[in-house]
Amino acid sequence: MKLSPRIQFLIRNGLKGIAWLSVLLAAFFLFEEIVISKNPDVWVEKFYAKPQIIYLIYFISEFFFGILPPELFLIWAINKDTLAHYFLNLAFFATVSYAMGYLNFLIGGFFYKHITFHYFRKKFLKESWPLLKKYGLFLIIVAALTPVPWAAVSLLVGSAGYPTHKYLRYALFRFLRFAIYGYIIYQTHVI
Repeated sequence: MKLSPRIQFLIRNGLKGIAWLSVLLAAFFLFEEIVISKNPDVWVEKFYAKPQIIYLIYFISEFFFGILPPELFLIWAINKDTLAHYFLNLAFFATVSYAMGYLNFLIGGFFYKHITFHYFRKKFLKESWPLLKKYGLFLIIVAALTPVPWAAVSLLVGSAGYPTHKYLRYALFRFLRFAIYGYIIYQTHVI
C-alpha cells in the first residue's frame, strides 16, 4: 500500500521529532550526570530561583521562530516543583506556544495585504511557497506536531491569506504535541 505524499511528510517529520526529543533527553541526562551532579545546589539556585526569567525566555523563543525547543522548558518544569506544578507549566507552555503561533499568523496576515510583501514572496520564498501551496493546512498540522518551526510556519500561512478559523482549528494540534512530549518527559523523569 502506497502512502500519500502528505502522510509520508507527516511520518518523516514525526520521526525527526522523536529523534530530536531523544537527542535533547540524552543531552540533558549527560549534562545532569557530568555537570549538575557535581554541584547541584548552584544549578538549582540559578535556574529555579527566578522562574520569571525562564518564562520570559520562553515567550521570546516562541515568538522568534522557536529559537529554543519547548522540550527544554518542559524538562526545566518537571524538575522545578510538584507534579501538579509540572502539569500547570505544561498547559501554560502549550497555551503560550499556540498564542505566539497565532500572533505570527496575524503578522503574516498583515504582510499579506501589502504589495511589497508580494515582491518579497516572489523573490525570497520561491522554494517554500510551493510547499505551502502543495500541503496547505496539512503543513500547519505537521508544524504543530513536529520540530518544524511553528512560528515560521504560522507566519507563512498567515502571509498566504489562509482563513483565521481554519488556522485556529488546525493549530490545536499544538496542544497534542505538548501532551505527548510532556508525557514522554514525565515518564523519563518520574520513577
